[in-house]
Amino acid sequence: MAAKIFRKINNRYFWVGLAFLVWIVFFDRYNLIERFKISRELKEAKRQKEYYENEIRKDKKEIEALITDTASLEKFAREKYLMKRDNEDIFLIIDENK
Repeated sequence: MAAKIFRKINNRYFWVGLAFLVWIVFFDRYNLIERFKISRELKEAKRQKEYYENEIRKDKKEIEALITDTASLEKFAREKYLMKRDNEDIFLIIDENK
């Protein structure tokens, strides 16, 4: 049994295959370690792309609502830019915990 294993380990094809495997895993320009890192970065970039596409869709809907509906435009201006009518007063309530 040990002689069979020793004979297979002493085979030059085994050593060439082992050297090739070590070369691919550690020393090649596109080694497996770098491929895993690149794959992880690609997944993160796809996740970010999806997030920003969703944000763009949401903003486009909001812009369309602001363009078509004057009530939503007035609400947006009052909340975002603190605009008021001439006969109104504005009181700001600031949460100190945030």
